[in-house]
Amino acid sequence: MPALELGTLAEGPEPVSGTSGIAWRPALSAALLLALPTGVLCSELSSIGQSLALVWMVGAAAWAVSLYGKSARKRSMTTGAGARIGFITGLFASWLTLSVNGITIWAQRFIFHHGGQIDSDWVQEVDRTLQLSQQTLVQLGMATAMVAQSNQLLRSRMLSAEGRAGYPFFNFLTNAGILMLFAILGGAVSARFLVQPRRSNL
Repeated sequence: MPALELGTLAEGPEPVSGTSGIAWRPALSAALLLALPTGVLCSELSSIGQSLALVWMVGAAAWAVSLYGKSARKRSMTTGAGARIGFITGLFASWLTLSVNGITIWAQRFIFHHGGQIDSDWVQEVDRTLQLSQQTLVQLGMATAMVAQSNQLLRSRMLSAEGRAGYPFFNFLTNAGILMLFAILGGAVSARFLVQPRRSNL
């Protein structure tokens, strides 16, 4: 009869996981717990949050994996499992950030009547971006007249009603994707270094 490990008897069986090796109920609880404050910190509601958004996201995902490892009593965790929990944390947090930013812009335009200032800031941002683009393309050897014509067409699109809504939304989506990538990285690193395997008592 094979010998039983006393540590296993003392601790009891590890919670049953799915085929992914993750007990999703505690994993989702940990991810949601860290995603809620992180999503707000990364939004426009926080004065310094946006500049540290990548740091917040990596830290939240790493902490979520660590909390999950403790609550689910995981003896060890693969980097793939940590990355998946990080992905869920990043998904919750980034979309919360996107929602908060969208509501904030809507409130500023229609409740606080700052639409004129928002439009003015957008025009300045478009002009600055196109100016830098024109300088770069001219330095690369493109004809100045061709670059100016192309930028004028692009400017009219970006300043149209569709452009004013579409380009910022695309930027939000891009930023959300970047935040999710860093959350995946944070989860994988946490699984590799923070969730340490426990030795059995002999």
